[in-house]
Amino acid sequence: MDIQGILEHLPHRFPFLLIDRITEIEPGKRIVALKNVSYNEPFFVGHFPKYPVMPGVLIIEAMAQAAGVLSFKTTGEKPKDGYLYLFAGIDNARFKSQVVPGDQMLIEVTIERQVRNIYKYKAVARVGECVVAEADLMCAKVPTSSTAATPAA
Repeated sequence: MDIQGILEHLPHRFPFLLIDRITEIEPGKRIVALKNVSYNEPFFVGHFPKYPVMPGVLIIEAMAQAAGVLSFKTTGEKPKDGYLYLFAGIDNARFKSQVVPGDQMLIEVTIERQVRNIYKYKAVARVGECVVAEADLMCAKVPTSSTAATPAA
């Protein structure tokens, strides 16, 4: 799936769209996404100017975006249908190596379990053969309509 297909299946846009291509997808099972890490990424301006390293939280976000595409492809829906997948939990996050400009990060996400509107995933990010990060993610399918419940202040 190219960038146009990704844009149809995610609500994210520049500068927060963190996947560039889907290289494999098996709806209901797994996805492999690609992120080309460029020195021109806006976060490198401040993280860190003389030693650019992709923030771990953005690696996790890239994993979640791949999980979102997998979820939408699994259900046959798209964000325009009035739903989003939002983080409900992150467990066992581990960062094993740095991701720097010039790296090509491959993200593999598998669905571990799905109960009603909650999905649990296993996510692994690699640069070459090296695992750079892994995490267990949980996302919830939520409506985007104006009648959706909002948290109390």
